[in-house]
Amino acid sequence: MTDGPTPAMRQYYSVKARYPDAVIFFRMGDFFETFGEDAGVVARELDITLTARGKDKNGDRMPLAGVPYHAVDGYIARLVGKGYKVVICDQVEDPKTAKGVVKREVTRVITPGTLIDSAMLGSAGAHYLMAVAPDRKDTFGLAFLDVSTGEFFVSSGSGEREYADIISETVRYRPTEVIVPESLADALPGRLEALGVTVSRYRDDAFAFDAASEHLCEQFGTATLDGYGCAGMTGGVAAAGAALRYAQETQHSPLSHISGLATRNPSGNMVLDAITLRNLEITTGIKGLADENTLLATLDVTETSMGSRTMRSLLISPLLEKEAIEKRLDAVEWLTSHALDRQALRRALGDFADIERIAGRIAYGNAGPRDLATLKESLCAIPELKSLLSGDLPALVSEALDAMSDHASVRDLVGRAIVDEPPARAVTGGMIRDGFNAKLDELRHLATSGKDWIAEFQQQERERTGIKSLKVGYNRIFGYYIEVTRPNLALVPPEYERRQTTANGERYTIPDLKEKEAMIATAEERLGALEAEIYAELVRTLAADVPDLQTTARAVGLLDVYSALAEVAARYGYSRPTIEESGRIVIRDGRHPVVERHLPVPFVPNDTDLDAAGDQITIITGANMAGKSTYMRAVALCCIMAQMGSFVPARHATVGIVDRVFTRVGAFDDLASGQSTFMVEMLELANILNNATPKSLVILDEIGRGTSTLDGCAIARAVVEFLHGKAVSGPRTLFATHFHDLVDLEGSLKRVKNFHFAVKDTGTDVVFLRKIIPGATDKSYGVHVAHLAGIPKKVTDRAMALLKEASVRENPGGPRAPRYTQMLLVDPGEGVDEENPAVRELAALNPDEMTPIEALNALCRLKRLANGDGGER
Repeated sequence: MTDGPTPAMRQYYSVKARYPDAVIFFRMGDFFETFGEDAGVVARELDITLTARGKDKNGDRMPLAGVPYHAVDGYIARLVGKGYKVVICDQVEDPKTAKGVVKREVTRVITPGTLIDSAMLGSAGAHYLMAVAPDRKDTFGLAFLDVSTGEFFVSSGSGEREYADIISETVRYRPTEVIVPESLADALPGRLEALGVTVSRYRDDAFAFDAASEHLCEQFGTATLDGYGCAGMTGGVAAAGAALRYAQETQHSPLSHISGLATRNPSGNMVLDAITLRNLEITTGIKGLADENTLLATLDVTETSMGSRTMRSLLISPLLEKEAIEKRLDAVEWLTSHALDRQALRRALGDFADIERIAGRIAYGNAGPRDLATLKESLCAIPELKSLLSGDLPALVSEALDAMSDHASVRDLVGRAIVDEPPARAVTGGMIRDGFNAKLDELRHLATSGKDWIAEFQQQERERTGIKSLKVGYNRIFGYYIEVTRPNLALVPPEYERRQTTANGERYTIPDLKEKEAMIATAEERLGALEAEIYAELVRTLAADVPDLQTTARAVGLLDVYSALAEVAARYGYSRPTIEESGRIVIRDGRHPVVERHLPVPFVPNDTDLDAAGDQITIITGANMAGKSTYMRAVALCCIMAQMGSFVPARHATVGIVDRVFTRVGAFDDLASGQSTFMVEMLELANILNNATPKSLVILDEIGRGTSTLDGCAIARAVVEFLHGKAVSGPRTLFATHFHDLVDLEGSLKRVKNFHFAVKDTGTDVVFLRKIIPGATDKSYGVHVAHLAGIPKKVTDRAMALLKEASVRENPGGPRAPRYTQMLLVDPGEGVDEENPAVRELAALNPDEMTPIEALNALCRLKRLANGDGGER
C-alpha cells in the first residue's frame, strides 16, 4: 500500500483538476516545478532534463521538470509561443511564517492571446485575442482584444463558403488565439488551427448577448453600448463580452485599461480577403511567412512600436471615403515637402518607448521600475516633439499633436519616486529614490548605520580583547557572531557566550551584538516590505493616467505613420495619387513597390488605363517571365497604397475608389481538405464572380490552366464574358492568359482591350523587355524559359524540335498571315526596305539636334512619304 500524496501535492492535484488542459507551473521554494505529463511536455519543448521523484496517485514514479523562479518568464514565453496554456500557481505567503503547508493559489493563466508581460510578448506587433460568436443565420460576430495595449474592437463575418469571411479576418489581423463557444467546437477550430492559430473552447454562457452587454457596460461605466457604434451587432457584442471575460479570468485582473470598444465595419473599408492578402504579399510572403519582401516591410520605416502597429492596421484596412483619404494624403504631402521638419520629427520619435504597452502593464499592476523610468523619458520628449512642427499644418498632423498631453504630473511623480538606473523587476528592491518617503529613508539609515556599527564593533573588540584575528560574521542560521581561532581561545573574555564550534575555532555572541542584530534584521526586512508597498501604491496612482497615456500613444503612432509614409515617398520617388469617385484607374510609369527594392537593375515602369465603363478588361498575353504577374500586382498595390493614404510608386496615378481587390493567381493545393489545384482555383474564382462589383478591381492570372487546354480555354472565355456582361460597366479587370484564342474577344466585347509584353526575338535568343504595349501575341517562349531555368540542353533542344514539328502540322501551307499585333524587335536592317524614302529619311534624322517644332515637321514629312505623297509641300 502506498502512502497518500503530500499536502503540497494535494494542492497541485486540486489545481490540475481545475485546469486539465494547461501546463501547471507549481512554486516549490526557489523553483517552479511541473509534474507528470506536464513535466514531459516541458522537458520536450524546452529541452529541460526530465527527472522523477516521489510517487504519483497510482504509486508510479512521478516525472518532474523544474525551472528557477527568477527565470520562469523566459521559459513560459517559449512554451506559450508554441501554443500551450500555462497556469502559474505561486506561493502567496512567506514560508518562514507559514503554519503547516505553504499556501498557494493560481495567480495567472497565460494563454497565447492574453500575454501582457514585456518579456513574453516578443515582437512590437499587435497581439490579438479573437472571439467568434454566432449571430443571425450564417453570420458571426467577431471581437479582437489586445490585452497588452487595451485595443478592443468588433467586426462581423459570414459563415458561408466554408467560413471564408472569418478566415479572411483571421488572416487580416493575425490573432495569436481564438476563443469559440463549445457549441462550435466541431465546426470552426480545424479551419482556424490550419492557419497556425491556437483555438480555445470557452463556455457557451459567456457568449450570451444579455450577459455580454451587461458586462461590457459595467467595464466601461456606461448604461448602453450604442455610443460605441455596435447597436444591432448582437454577435459582435456577444463575442466582445466573451473576449473580455476570458481575458479577465485568465489574468485574474479587472484590466481597467480596457476602457472602450470600437466598431470596424468591413463595408466601411476596402475588403482584402485572405486570398488577396496572400497573393499580393501585403503583410506576409506568399508562403505565409513574415519577411522583408512584403508591402508592409517596404512601407514600415516607423520609429516606434506604436507606429509599427498603426501602420499595419491602416494597411490592411484601406479607406473608401475620398475626404478621409485626402486628409491622410495631405499629412503625408506636407511631411514629404518639409524634409528638415520630417527628419527632426523622426529623430524625436526615436526617443519614444512603447507607451501603449507600458500603460497596459501599469493598469494590470505588473509594470517594472524600468518601465516607469522609460515612460518618464518618453514623456519628457513630448514638449520637444510638439515644438518641432509649426505653421499651417495639415488637419491630421495638428490633431495628433493636440492629442498628446505633456503628462507633467506623471513625469514629476516618476522622477521623484524612481532612481535613475532602476532594476527591471520590483522584487529586487533598490528602485525608490532617497527623499521620496521619510519612513523608507529612516529604515535605510538604520540598516546602513547598523552595518557601520558592526564594522566599528569588530574593531573595538579586537582592541579590547587583544585578539587581532577576531572577526564578526553572519549566516542565516545563527545571525551575527564573533569568530575566534583556536590559538586565541585563551584570550576570550568570560562574557562571551559560545554559539558554535567549528574546525578552526569557536563562535560567540554577546548581548550588545544580539540586540543590534535584531535591530538590523528587522530594519532590512521592513525595508524590503515598505519599498514594495510604496512601489505598488505608485503604480496604482499612475493607473488613473492610463487613458490619457493611451491617447498620447495612439497620437504618437499616427504621427509616426505619416512621417514614415512621407519618408518612403521621398526616398523611393513616389507621387501623390489623385482620388476620384469615378471608375477610372490611370497609372503612368507605375512600378511594383516591393520588387523594385530588390532588383539589381532599374525597374521598368508601365502604364495602366482601366475604366469600369470604358476600357474595363485588359487581356494580357506574352511570354512567361515577361512580367505579367508583377505588373498586375503592381496595379493592385498602387490602389491599396493610395486608399490607405500613401503616395504611390508612379509618375502619376488617378485612382477611382476600389471597394474590393480580388486576386486569383498562383497554384495552391489544399491538401488538408483534399482539394486539388483546379478545385481551389475554381472556388476562388467563384468567390470573385459572385461578389465583384463595378467598383472592384479583379486580378486574374492564368485562369483555367489547372485542367485540359480545351476546358481551360472555355472557362477563361466564359469568365471574361461574364465579367463584361451586358451592363454599361463592370469590375476593372486585368486578365493574364496563355489561351491566345481569347484575344478575339477584343472585337466582340466593346470594353475589352488586348495588351502584351514586348520581347526582343533575334531568332536564336530572346530578351524580356518588361514593357506592356497594345495588341496581342501568340508566343509564350516556354522553351527559352526552361533553358534559363537550367533544364538540360538535350531536353530544351528536343522540345524546340517538337515545337517546330507541331507548327508544321498546324500550318502545312506555310506561315499564315499574322493576326496579332506583337511589336517585332529585330536587328537593324533585317527585313527592312532600305529603298523606301521614308526609311532613308528616318535613318538620317538626329533627334538630339532637333527642336520640338523641327521634330513635328519631320514627322509630317515622314507620314507623307510613307503614304507616297512626297516629302515636301
